[in-house]
Amino acid sequence: MEKDKIDKKDHILDVAEKVFADLGYDGASTRTISGEAGVNMAMLNYYFGSKEGLFLAVFERKINSFRTLLQNIGNDESMTPWDKLSKCIDNYVERIIANNCFQKLINREVSMNKRGDLTDKIIEILMVNVIEIKKIIEEGVTNGQFYHEVDVPLVIATMFGTKNYIVNMPQLSSIIIGHDIREEKFMEEELKPRVKTYMKRLLKAYLVNEHDNSK
Repeated sequence: MEKDKIDKKDHILDVAEKVFADLGYDGASTRTISGEAGVNMAMLNYYFGSKEGLFLAVFERKINSFRTLLQNIGNDESMTPWDKLSKCIDNYVERIIANNCFQKLINREVSMNKRGDLTDKIIEILMVNVIEIKKIIEEGVTNGQFYHEVDVPLVIATMFGTKNYIVNMPQLSSIIIGHDIREEKFMEEELKPRVKTYMKRLLKAYLVNEHDNSK
């Protein structure tokens, strides 16, 4: 019974994510979402309370699953800070660049910046994963594997900004890269490995102290 309840909630969240991404927060309605999910309004309201509650639940599900992964990487004492960051980049690219629906949802709502309280809650949820990345970089600075003068905020901006540019400006990115980045085969076989390699080479050159003996 409990599994059925969880599966039902996940199904509603899957449908809500797509509807919110396609129509935006203002254009979507709980009635539309309940209809597409094949559930009644009473059930949707029981699980999520309101449209805002449903909207935030979509974000929290995606972000929290990645946060657990980042925390596990960050707490692995067998890995150096650079190895941790490299693994974070691999997982980040795998999970985020391919998930255009969720990325479109984030970009649409955060960039509009017109719903103060809701936007603040979204930013708060997103910052959880930013903090996990920051901890790994600061660990590298503290133990000497990374240069002492590293600009941590700009490293984080580079990681997230590269993704934002590619995902949120697909037409321009496709022209620059020379291929339609929305083509699934190209994304899986060429774009994702290319982005991983680029980000790791770029950040390693900036971060890693060549005189550190712990590498």
